[in-house]
Amino acid sequence: MSSTESSTYEGFTAEERVAMKEHAQEQKKAARRGSRADKAAEAERDVLAKIAEMQDSDRILAERVHAVVTAGAPVLAPKLWYGMPAYARDGKVVCFFQSAAKFKSRYATLGFSDQANLDEGTMWATGFALTEVTAEAEARIAALVKQAVS
Repeated sequence: MSSTESSTYEGFTAEERVAMKEHAQEQKKAARRGSRADKAAEAERDVLAKIAEMQDSDRILAERVHAVVTAGAPVLAPKLWYGMPAYARDGKVVCFFQSAAKFKSRYATLGFSDQANLDEGTMWATGFALTEVTAEAEARIAALVKQAVS
């Protein structure tokens, strides 16, 4: 970067710093848990508690996404990931729900990590904006999640 450039790196946003702190707390909490069953049960309770804390519009979307993902892909385990509800296979996040309020966005997002099997040619979507979960959207989410774990 040349010294004549006027833009400077401002660092992480306040929202990004909060997400990183939440992730660190999640890791510490997971390390303290007992048996695998206890960890799984507590992780799901943590996800449901995080969803319950969301603003009404985000909470409604997150509840529906949670129901569709857990019903459509029982191999995925709910867990918190950077303070967001996420669903993992073998401890690796496959998909996650990001509320609109999390990063002051105009819409919530259903995102997929590189662990998701969504490959389609040389380019494919890994994030989907959600403004409402209709029957059609639920069917699309279910299909994407099933494809992601296939």
